Amino acid sequence: MKILSILAALTLATPVVAHDLGFAGLLSNTNKEDLEPLTLSVGQPIADAPLMLKSGTAYEIEIEADGTGELALEGAGFFRAIWINEIVINGIEIRPLGVDSIEFDEAGTVEIEFIAIKPGRYELRQPGSTGDGQRVEIVIQ
Repeated sequence: MKILSILAALTLATPVVAHDLGFAGLLSNTNKEDLEPLTLSVGQPIADAPLMLKSGTAYEIEIEADGTGELALEGAGFFRAIWINEIVINGIEIRPLGVDSIEFDEAGTVEIEFIAIKPGRYELRQPGSTGDGQRVEIVIQ
């Protein structure tokens, strides 16, 4: 009986560690990946291939617009399947509660740091477009 009590006390005193990600948790550098940039340009595809993401992993992606037109990306389903840590525009960090779309009136770059959360198939697309080149499929596994 004493041995069982000692084992129970040791079990309760030992912390349970699922991942060794350090103090930054899911945002740790060991859990972060940079994605290929997305490009917004009139008549050009946004991406060469679908984005394959893993739930629980932190990602950083750049979206670049070349200024050939007023272009946007919308994807409410995708933006609700991720947790956005920050959006950086011209060195200004924005920590939003939610995003529905991003629009460029001129050339520029936006960086989005996020954690993929909800598995599924999503897309980002140029509003009002129908071509496959004006969308990028995103799969969260």
